This record gives sequence, C-alpha cells and structure tokens, in this order.
Amino acid sequence: MKSNQSRFSHAIVMGGSLGGLLTARVLSNHFEQVTILERDGVANQPEARKGQPQARHLHGLLATGLQVMTRYFPDLPQALKNNGAIMVDFANTMQWYTYGGYRKRFKMGLDATLMSRPLLEHLVRERVLALPNVTLKDNCGVLGLVTSVSGDQVTGVQAQNRDSGQQELLSASLIIDCTGRGSRTGQWLKELGYQPAPESEVRVDVGYATRVYQRNPADPRGREWVLCTPEAPKENRFGGIFPIEGDRWICSMGGWLGDHAPLDESKFLEFARELPAPDIYDIISQAEPISEIIPHKFSHSLRRHYEKLRRFPAGYLVLGDAISSFNPTYGQGMTSAALQVAELDALLGKSKSLDGLALTFFKRAAKVIDIPWQLAVGEDFRFPQTTGPKPPGTDFINRYVAKVHQATLHDEVVGEAFLKVMNLMAPPPSLFHPRIVWRVLRGKRPSSNKTAVLQPAAGD
Repeated sequence: MKSNQSRFSHAIVMGGSLGGLLTARVLSNHFEQVTILERDGVANQPEARKGQPQARHLHGLLATGLQVMTRYFPDLPQALKNNGAIMVDFANTMQWYTYGGYRKRFKMGLDATLMSRPLLEHLVRERVLALPNVTLKDNCGVLGLVTSVSGDQVTGVQAQNRDSGQQELLSASLIIDCTGRGSRTGQWLKELGYQPAPESEVRVDVGYATRVYQRNPADPRGREWVLCTPEAPKENRFGGIFPIEGDRWICSMGGWLGDHAPLDESKFLEFARELPAPDIYDIISQAEPISEIIPHKFSHSLRRHYEKLRRFPAGYLVLGDAISSFNPTYGQGMTSAALQVAELDALLGKSKSLDGLALTFFKRAAKVIDIPWQLAVGEDFRFPQTTGPKPPGTDFINRYVAKVHQATLHDEVVGEAFLKVMNLMAPPPSLFHPRIVWRVLRGKRPSSNKTAVLQPAAGD
C-alpha cells in the first residue's frame, strides 16, 4: 500500500515469523515496497514450520502484545475469536498454582488470548500480505550482505531460492534482520570489518515437552488457563495447559537445571502427577492425546548489546529475537518484538532520512528489552546454579518478590500490580510503591490449598 507517508523506496525484512511480519506491517507505512524473505516454505494456513521449533509449544500473548498488534490490525481480536481462539478476563480465569497456593482471582478487565502460535501468526500474515506494497518470497535464503564500495552502508542482500538454487541480488535502502536467535549478523559484521555486538548469556538449562489433547467443548475448564510454577529454588518444575482453537488443549511441562519432562507417555503423565498441584494431571489423564510428545530445550537467555556499538553500517537493523531471546517460560518474546516494532514505527515517523537510524533504534530497543530481560534473568537467578551476568541487587529483589508472589494468593491489589508488571504494562519498580510494599509485608502466608482444583470466578 503506497501511502502518502511513504518517503523511502524499498525495504527488505529477513525472516517471516511474527517479528518479521510485524516489522513489515510497520515498514509498509513508510516505504513504497517491502519484501519479506523467509527461508522456509510458507503455506496459506496455520502451521509450525521447520525453522520455528518453538511454534509447536504453549504460547502466551501478553496483554501489551495484543494491544500493540491490535493497533496495526484492528480486526485481529475478532478474527482470533472467529477462528476459535478463546478470549477471557486475564485475572478472572487463571488457575495459577505457585508458592503453596492459587493466585487469587479477580476481574481485571484485561484480555487473555488463548490460541496456538501458528493461528496467531497465520492471521497476522494474512493481513500483512493483503497490503499491496508487501511481498513475501518464501523458500528464500540469504547468503550474505551487499555493501557500498566503502563498506559503510548495506545496500542489499544476495538471496538464493532454496528449491532451484538460483541466486539474485536484491537492493534496498533498509534491510532488517528478523531471523531470530540464529541470526548471522554478527558473522557478517566481522566480515565487513565491524565489531560484533557484545553478548550477555544467562544459562538456565530449561527443557520442556508439549502434547496436544482433544478437549470436550462442554468442559467448564475450557474457559481457564492453568499454570503451575515453582517456588524456586526448592522446586524447579513447571507446567501449563491452555485451551486453544479446534476444541484442543495444549500442555507444556518441564523444568530448570536439566529436570526436563520425559517423552515416554506414562512418564509424561507421571511428571504431571508429581507437580505440586493436580490440575494439569486431572485434565490430561482423562483427555485423548492427538499429537506426539514434542521436546524443546533452551540452554540460555541471550542478549546482543547492539546499543553499545559505536559503529554500525547504515541501511541495516536487527530486531526481535535476533537482539534478545529470553527464557520462553515467561512468555515475553512476542510482546518484546511487538514493542520494538512500535518503537521503529515512531522513529521512522519522525525521520526525514535513514542516516543514523541504527544507533538511535538500538538505544530505544534496549530500553524495551531491559524490562523483560530484568524480569526473566531475575527469576532465573533464584536458582543458585544459574550462571551469567547477575544484575546488582538481584538477590534482594528476589527475596521481596517472593513475598509478592505469596501476597498474590490472597490480595487482589498486589495481584493486579504483579500482573501489570508481568504483562509489561508497568515497570518492575511499581511493585515497590509504598501502598504495595505495605500490603506485601503485612500479609501472612495462607495455608496450602491443593484441593481447590476449580476456583469459582470472581463475582460468581
């Protein structure tokens, strides 16, 4: 769609997953033509492609992520509903066991969107490719970058059709790497004589396994999302089961520090039975499995600090998981990418040229990433075996946040403050507001309530 705002000619997005699609949507407002290059073949239906091993597992779309996506696709919430996604009040439908009890339910007025990652991506892709100035080239790999003679500007990419082997040079005024954690930008920068971005790694050795089950549409639990998260460090296993489109349950279970869910059917059920709350076992022990048990391992969170570079080639950016990929158990990746895309949109809206875009964008992206990174690695450092750069004050913050977790079992004011931080709607320091601190420190830990398998919704 060539809009009146289009000031630049052609942009290329490397990577056609959710981050790349959202990036292409934003670029369509500012460029006459946008081309998405996707390494895998893409079908016009919900699918988990070979290059998306994470897409077959349980996903959570945080409220902030949905809000950003709705800004660019106003009909997306209705399309999700029309395709079977379940949208319910976030806090009023949680069945979340942690720290010896269930978080207290209350009406928050904030949507939880329960669907498979392939469905969400398919609906976003449909909307992006409906734009007349956006083109997708699938089965298309990128062999390398093309630069100006001086080497200070990226002017294109050398692309290759993975079916025919045919190569072509694609030129553009802006190229964005949205290829995810396996990004080759660091290698390409070295080849061009640039320093690669410094990296931070926090090793967690998380592994989990996922299975999909048939769901009875009359089951009242089909309007709830269920989590069981550990009281670290004495517990290290977790599990989640969400109702998704097609009258299905998707169940993921696993643990930190190598305590991963087994792939054998009977041992998978036993793993569920040994979780500290019975909800997940009660569902999957009675449901018909309709998929294999699929494993996924995540050794470490990774952050590439492009904001610390002093030199970076013009005409090139990096975005999404290619900058920072978090421990996926916290469900922050899609929302972090959406927020980075929104920053890019705002920056392009004020830019008369693309000069200096990269270093400005990386500083803005770093501010977006700081909060989910702090939340993720902070929680991971509850386990003393976690290694990597530990932010100052982490142990003190974790001792206080443990009390926050305990307070959410009985105090909805603290619960709302916690869920806003979790959804990236409020900064972590908001949990230290005097009103919240007072409620956290005055509270007493309730006795364990493992029998409350089905809590009534607030107001029922």
